[in-house]
Amino acid sequence: MNSNNLLLLILLCLSIISCKETGVSIEDKNDFSEVSTSLRAPSYPLITHNPNFSIWSMGDELNASPTKHWTEQDHSLVGIAEVDGELYRFLGMESKVYETIIPASDEENYTVDYTEETPDANWLNADFDASSWKKGEAPFSDDKSQAKTLWESDNLYYRRTFDLAETNLDELYIKLRHDDDVKVFVNGVQIYDFIGWQHSFKYIPLTDEALKTLKPSGNVLAIHVKNTAGGRWLDAGIVTVAKIPGLDKIKKAEQTNVDLTANQTIYTFDCGGSTITATFTSPLLIEDLKVYARPVTYLNVAAASKDGEVHNVKIYLGASGTIAANTPSQKLTTEQYEKNGLFTLKVGTQEQPVLEKKGDDLRVDWGYFYVASPDNNTKQYLSDYTSSLSELTTGEAASEELPTTGIMLNTVADLGAVTESSEHLFLLGYDEEVSVNYFGESLKPWYKKETESFDQTLANAYSEYNAIIDEVRSFDKELYNDALEAGGEKYADLCVLAYRQAIAAHILVESPKGEILFLSKENNSNGSINTVDVTYPSAPLFLVYNPDLLKGMLNGIFEYSESGRWKKPFPAHDLGTYPIATGQTYGEDMPVEEAGNMIILTAAIAQQEGNADYAKQNWETLTIWADFLMESGFDPANQLSTDDFAGHLARNANLSVKAIMAIASYGKLAEMLGETETAEKYTAAAKDMAIKWKDIAADDDHYVLAFESAGTWSQKYNLVWDDILELNIFPDDVQKTEVKYYLTKQEDYGLPLDSRKTYTKSDWVLWTATLAETQEDFEALINPIWDFANTTPDRVPLTDWHETTNSRKVGFKARSVVGGYFIKMLKEESLN
Repeated sequence: MNSNNLLLLILLCLSIISCKETGVSIEDKNDFSEVSTSLRAPSYPLITHNPNFSIWSMGDELNASPTKHWTEQDHSLVGIAEVDGELYRFLGMESKVYETIIPASDEENYTVDYTEETPDANWLNADFDASSWKKGEAPFSDDKSQAKTLWESDNLYYRRTFDLAETNLDELYIKLRHDDDVKVFVNGVQIYDFIGWQHSFKYIPLTDEALKTLKPSGNVLAIHVKNTAGGRWLDAGIVTVAKIPGLDKIKKAEQTNVDLTANQTIYTFDCGGSTITATFTSPLLIEDLKVYARPVTYLNVAAASKDGEVHNVKIYLGASGTIAANTPSQKLTTEQYEKNGLFTLKVGTQEQPVLEKKGDDLRVDWGYFYVASPDNNTKQYLSDYTSSLSELTTGEAASEELPTTGIMLNTVADLGAVTESSEHLFLLGYDEEVSVNYFGESLKPWYKKETESFDQTLANAYSEYNAIIDEVRSFDKELYNDALEAGGEKYADLCVLAYRQAIAAHILVESPKGEILFLSKENNSNGSINTVDVTYPSAPLFLVYNPDLLKGMLNGIFEYSESGRWKKPFPAHDLGTYPIATGQTYGEDMPVEEAGNMIILTAAIAQQEGNADYAKQNWETLTIWADFLMESGFDPANQLSTDDFAGHLARNANLSVKAIMAIASYGKLAEMLGETETAEKYTAAAKDMAIKWKDIAADDDHYVLAFESAGTWSQKYNLVWDDILELNIFPDDVQKTEVKYYLTKQEDYGLPLDSRKTYTKSDWVLWTATLAETQEDFEALINPIWDFANTTPDRVPLTDWHETTNSRKVGFKARSVVGGYFIKMLKEESLN
C-alpha cells in the first residue's frame, strides 16, 4: 500500500470513529421518562435561544403542523426518513408557499382608489365609478415613518381593480394586514369580516362564491377598515399556493412518544422497520455562560432496527430560508461551503436592516441562519421551496436556479445499512452579529466574546457535543429532582415546562462598562426591552441558578437612572422597545411597582450571595427609591401595577404589600452593609406599616383587593418575600388567613387573580401557593395550573394569562415570567 492510500485509510477510520462518537447512542441515553414531564405541553420547544431564534412545535405531534416562531409565523423545519426506499415525514409539515397574483406593497409599489368618506352602497361593485375618489399608494397608515399614504381618520374605503391571466383558479387568498376592524369583498362578495387587528400578513381564502365571480379583466378588491383604538394600517394583495410535486409519496411517520426535559425535547417514531428518534437540545446551561450563550441547537436523529433486520436509512432535513427573514417576501442571499469538518448552509436577507425595526410581532431579518452537519456521508444543496424534495420523491435534482424568496436549505445524511442503531447530528445556529442598540451603542451578542467567527462557534459546539450532552443530562436530572423535592411531581413538571421558555425570552450582551446585560423581550404584550415588572416575576429561576443573570436584568435600569437620563425618583418601566434600548417607551409609569421590584430583587441577590456588594454599588439610587416608597408606597395612589391589564387601581392592597416588603428589604441590605441606624429605621417602618395594613385591609375572613373595598379580594403574592428574605415583617396569621380563603375561591383551572374577573396569572398562582404552610395546600393551589397546561386548547408557547373556568388563553404567550414558577424552589433553598 502506498503512503497516499495509507493516509486515506487512516482518515477514513478517524471519520468513522468520529461519526460513532458524535451523538448519544441509543443504548447509552438516559431514561428520559425519569426527568420528563408527564403533562402534555401546550407547545413543545425545539430551538430556544433568544427572542429572535425561537422555534416551536405547536401541537401534540411533531409532524402534524409546520414548525413556528413563537409569534406563530412559520419557521419551517422538515424532516423525512427514507427507510428501505419508503419516505416518512417525522418533523414538521411543508409550509404553504404563496405565489403572487396581485402584489402587496412589501413586494411592489401599487396605487388604489380610496376615500375616507362613507361611499354609496354600490361602491363594492366592479361597475362603480370611483373617478372622484383619491388615489393613494399603499400601505395606508398613521405611522409617518412607514406610510406611503397617511391615514388619520376613522374610516378608509379601498378599491383596487385587477386583471387575471388565468381565471380557472381553485385556491386564491387575500394577503391582508390591517389595523383595526376590516371587511373584505371581491367583486361585491364578502369574504372576510374581522373585529381587531393583524400586524403581520394574514392569508384569507376566497370563498367558492367569490371564485366564481372572477373574470379576465375588471375585477375589484374592496376593503373597508375602521380605526377603533390607536394605530392604523391597510395593505393587501392576492396570492395562490405553490404546488410541491411528490408530496403524495411521503407517509406520515407514527409518533409513539415525546419526552420533554429542561433542555431537551425527544420524539420517537415508527418508520417501517425502523424506529427514528429526533432529539432537540438547546443547551441553556445558565451556570456556564459560554455554552449557554451560543445560539446553536443540536438535532440528533437516530435510527434503530425494530425487527432485528437490516434497513437502509437516509435522513433529510430541510430548513426554510424565512427563518432569517421577518416576512416571506424579503429577498435572501445564500452560501454553501465546507469548513472545520462541517458542511454548512447559510442564509440571510440581502438588505440586512440591522436593528432597524423594533416591536413585538417581528422576526429577525439581519444576521444569518446556519445549518451545519458533519461531512460523513452527507450531501447539502440549496433549492427553491417547490423542488426541495424532488431528489427524494422523483429522483430528479433540485433546480439549480435559486429564487430570491422561497429558498430551502437541504441536508441529506445517509446512515447506510442500519442493524442495531446509527445516528446523525445537525447543528442549527443563528448569528445576529449585533443584538441590541444600547443607548446609541450597538452591542454584539455575548458569544462573540468566545470568537468573532460563527463558523468557529459551530465548530466549538460540534467538538464539545458529547461533553455538553453529558452536562445537559446531569443538569436536567438535578433540576427535576430538586423541583420534585420542593413541590412534588406536578410542580416539577411545571418547572420543566417553564425553563427554556423563560430563558429564551432574553438576549445576553455585555454593556460598554463590561457588565452583564440580560435583557428580556416582553413577548406578546408590548415588545418592551428589559421591562422591570417582567424581570420581577421571572427572577426566581435566575436566583436559583445564576444570580449574575438577574444582575444583568437590573444593571441597565440602574444605569438609566444613574446616568441622569431617567430623572424620576422611581425606576423606569423599561429601556425601550426590543431591540432598541435607548429609553422608556411605555406610555405610563408604574412608580410603586417598579421601585418595589428593584429593591426586593437587589435584596434577593444579596440573600443568595451572602453579601450586599451589589447593593453597595447602587446604594444612592436604592436609597432614593426606598425613600419614595416610604412616602408613597403604603397607600398607593391610582396607578398601574404589573397587573395593568386588569386596569388602574387606587389603594391596591397587594401593591402596598410590595412597598412594605421593599422597605424591609432596604433595611435588610443596610444591616448587611453595617449601617445599623438605617437598618433599624426602615425595618421598624415596615413593621409599623404591616400592622396598619392588617388593620385597614381586613375584611372578616380575608384581606381586600383595595383598602376600604369590602367584599373584594386578591392574591397577595408579594407576601412570599417575607419568608424567602427572612424579613418577618407581617404577622404569621396574615398568610394563613389568605391561603385558607384562596382555597374557597378556586376554579377548575386555577385561582383567579382577584375578585374582578375569573382569569388568572399562573406565575402569581405559583407565588401564592408558596405561601401555603402544608404540602397539601400547596398542591391544591398548583394542581389546577398543571391541569390548565395539560388541557388548554391554545397550542402556543405557554401563556401566563388564562381563564380559570375553561383553560383558554386570555392573552400573552412565550413570556419570561414563567421563570416565576421556580419560587417554591427558591423558598426551600432559602430555608435550608
